[in-house]
Amino acid sequence: MLRIACLQTNSGNEFAANLETLTAMAREAAAGGARFIFSPEYVLMMDGSGRTMRERAMDANGEPALSALTALSRELGAWHLVGSLTLMSDDGRMFNRSLLISDRGEVVASYDKIHMFDATLPSGTVIRESSAYRPGERAVVAATPWGALGMTVCYDLRFPHLYRALAQRGAVMLAVPSSFQRETGKAHWHILLRARAIENACFVIAPATCGDHPGKRMTYGHTLVVDPWGVVIAEGGEAPGVVYADLDLARVDAVRSMLPSLAHDRPFAPPAP
Repeated sequence: MLRIACLQTNSGNEFAANLETLTAMAREAAAGGARFIFSPEYVLMMDGSGRTMRERAMDANGEPALSALTALSRELGAWHLVGSLTLMSDDGRMFNRSLLISDRGEVVASYDKIHMFDATLPSGTVIRESSAYRPGERAVVAATPWGALGMTVCYDLRFPHLYRALAQRGAVMLAVPSSFQRETGKAHWHILLRARAIENACFVIAPATCGDHPGKRMTYGHTLVVDPWGVVIAEGGEAPGVVYADLDLARVDAVRSMLPSLAHDRPFAPPAP
């Protein structure tokens, strides 16, 4: 069994305050027995304004955040999937980058969010991530002591072929750190996460931000951990907090033995025009 903890945060646009919150929650999680900690997208900087996010983005090396985060993992002796940091790229846009840090304080993998959330919400609110963020180009499966972890971020959730590729490359856990919009979250969050778990017979781990944020951004919360059969084994509500789950990773092989659909893909011709 692996005890994990997801940190559900109400991140704002003040780096020092966000880091203080993350540090306190991570220490609480480690004291509660978590060996693997997952934090959400935009965990250290969250504002609805692309301009504010760009002005307060980290440098290309992830500083000033990275030194503090690696030191925290060493202190706690725990792995940490940092949901995402915003880092400046060389073209003036930002990378939305997720980092995996080992219990020795080493960055062992990084993933840049591939899919950009360009959408119009039911309220009429327009969001265009592609105007401020540079999309990643590479899927990532990272090795951990408990099995392979597929790394994704938020809007990636709507692209099932990405998750199938991760599972077919050996992932037994799929991370989906998110700042899911409240309007879409109420309708789609639980359904999509359970579907990704069922389709790929993986544990899906989705730490989320919650509440109201600067720049008129509202996120859904409801951090979820889903088992390979699609059962929700842990859920956060609408307030900040630490969400624990105990993962029986042998469950992945058991479900895949019963329903080996990952090995059943067949080629097919595209539909006629």
